[in-house]
Amino acid sequence: MWGIIFAASLIILSFVYPSEFLINLFTQILIMGLFATSLNLLVGYTGMVSFGHAGFFGVGAYTAAVILQKYSTSVGFAFGTTIVFSAIAALIIGSFCIRLGSIYFAMLTLAFNQIIYIIVIRWTDMTGGDQGLIGGIPLPGFLSTQRAYFIFTVIVVAASLVICKLVVDSPFGAILKVIRENADRAYSLGIRVKSYQLIVFVMAGIFGGISGALMSLSISGAYPDFCYWAKSAEPIFMVVVGGMNSFLGPLLGAAIFKILIAYSTMYTNLWGLIIGGVLVLIILLVRKGLADYVMEFVAARSVDGPKNLLSPKKTG
Repeated sequence: MWGIIFAASLIILSFVYPSEFLINLFTQILIMGLFATSLNLLVGYTGMVSFGHAGFFGVGAYTAAVILQKYSTSVGFAFGTTIVFSAIAALIIGSFCIRLGSIYFAMLTLAFNQIIYIIVIRWTDMTGGDQGLIGGIPLPGFLSTQRAYFIFTVIVVAASLVICKLVVDSPFGAILKVIRENADRAYSLGIRVKSYQLIVFVMAGIFGGISGALMSLSISGAYPDFCYWAKSAEPIFMVVVGGMNSFLGPLLGAAIFKILIAYSTMYTNLWGLIIGGVLVLIILLVRKGLADYVMEFVAARSVDGPKNLLSPKKTG
């Protein structure tokens, strides 16, 4: 229900404020919000910190772009192929990475990320090499305008977020949280920890791939930067700033990230310094994601309120 309201509100907003700048900005926020949410399935709900999530973003971007540009297929087929390729890549990579824990898991995901990057650079005939897949991506008439593509993005992202929400609120999601809190205890309870970790790793890869496909269609191209290791820092920033314990935290982090970049680049080339400064301030002052902080504050007020109402008044 909330997903439908969210999607409808954004679509209406695109007609109320038909600014090309705002429509493009909101499109980018939604795409990066899905990218960050897919990472948070690993970080926030399972306790698996990945430094190589951009690899799936790149797989999705190049798969959709190549399918549409070189083979002139439908958008639906391109996204279906993206899901399949992203799932296969995540299954292969995840089967190796889940064998390790902590920092070794993170570093192995980074290593696989760079393998994908090298493949993109070297496979020039298919990917365009270090120049990227230029020349534009043909889209059907119903996606030919900026607003039309924004509406398409809203629908795809909203549907993806609803699926993610159903997963994290399901018994499967509850088991992921048990694994996050104490994997050894989960083992002792008979939970097949590695199987659950692999499943959620594949899910995260699929939604990361979908976000990459959306991005490639949005800018009508795919570039090696999409799967470079530094790209993986962006969803980590969004998750940390927005909040990893709140489902909408990564989406909030994506909004903060894209708005900061959009407006800071108008006045200075030191946008990286601004992004880093915001991250440092939030870590030092708030010490948690903004959405997490707000939720805890509201929860504390709701608990203290009834206590204050029910507590006996002091008499002189």
